[in-house]
Amino acid sequence: MKYANKEEFEKANMFGTGAYNENFAQYFTGDSFLNLLVNPEEVKLFMFNVTFEPGCRNDWHIHHAKTGGGQILICTAGEGWYQKDGEEPISLQEGSVAYIPTGVKHWHGAKADSWFSHISIEIPGTDTSNEWLERVSDEDYKNLKG
Repeated sequence: MKYANKEEFEKANMFGTGAYNENFAQYFTGDSFLNLLVNPEEVKLFMFNVTFEPGCRNDWHIHHAKTGGGQILICTAGEGWYQKDGEEPISLQEGSVAYIPTGVKHWHGAKADSWFSHISIEIPGTDTSNEWLERVSDEDYKNLKG
């Protein structure tokens, strides 16, 4: 379900918007927010609810790992996009799940007319890192249909 109105979106965003994503803002077009869901000191897992304002998306990036690694997205509120390099974008709605293997160039974010949240689970691995790449161009983003 699309949510243009933030107040209506907040009612559906069951894991909470959290704080402005200041530490990673340079890798996003638009504003995003992070709500830590588990303490990585206790669980050894990075799991956040990531919220995107309408039109917000992260830059192309790759999750690297020597072993293991990758990312799982579980869409919890609103509507968004996920795209692997060289493939058509996938529309994400509440309940959608996307698995992103290690080494796959991709991006994800909100649709232009909806707030969007997903739980991001960073899969444990050895020697994990993120490589941030170019922005998703405004032209490519505006051409998305859905």
